[in-house]
Amino acid sequence: MFKTVAILGIGNMGRSIAEGIGRSPDMKNGDIILYNPHAHKAEVVAANLENCARIASTPGEAVREADLVIIAVKPKIVSSLLEEIKGNLKQDAILLSVAAGVTLKQMEVAVGEDRKLVRAMPNTPAVVGAGMTSLTPNEHVSAEEISKIEELFSSFGRAEVVDEYLIDAVIGVSGSSPAYVYMFIEALADGAVASGMPRDKAYVFAAQTVMGAAKTVLETGEHPGKLKDDVCSPGGTTIAAVRALEERRFRSAVMEAVMTAAEKSQEMSKK
Repeated sequence: MFKTVAILGIGNMGRSIAEGIGRSPDMKNGDIILYNPHAHKAEVVAANLENCARIASTPGEAVREADLVIIAVKPKIVSSLLEEIKGNLKQDAILLSVAAGVTLKQMEVAVGEDRKLVRAMPNTPAVVGAGMTSLTPNEHVSAEEISKIEELFSSFGRAEVVDEYLIDAVIGVSGSSPAYVYMFIEALADGAVASGMPRDKAYVFAAQTVMGAAKTVLETGEHPGKLKDDVCSPGGTTIAAVRALEERRFRSAVMEAVMTAAEKSQEMSKK
């Protein structure tokens, strides 16, 4: 595991990554260095991580000792931040960006083609240890190093190595999709409320069911279509509900949402 990890940017994603890494038993003797322009956010996270985190006053100070540098700032300021820190990076440090739309080539232009670079796309459920992250290294990152990064990101969910051309699809299916799922949970709860259930109970029933269904897909390895069929008894309530969803083009709407997010990601990469 990496001895020293620097995280630049402590917004929602930076905080989720920091707290996820901090929970990893492999980092108990490590060192997490946090930097954020508004120091208070970094101070709150450092306090939650007890003895394994400290705060840097500048980006350059944060990266000077780091084996792994995680860039978790808004895409529009990544280039200027990389320009600011490149003179302070250790020669063998790995630079990892979670900024949507920032390509490996853009990172190479900023810090040099000989640098070890990784493009990552985690999602917000990382904050509860249930994130999904894609990892895309350049050719300078060894198999052992990417394995270490995969293990690190798996400490707050799951991680998979993917080719860069798939990242737009990753953003559509996991990076942006928590928002779609929250809308689905809200709609399920609204239906339950309309059917007489108190709202507080409706959210619990809806959220637990979505979580359980997702866990069933992951742990059984069964095709989602088969699992759906298993719930649909002949002439029963479930198949009637499925028909209502099909009549309203539920699956088509979800597919369009994923593809629209992917297309937007492509646009952002070209700017």
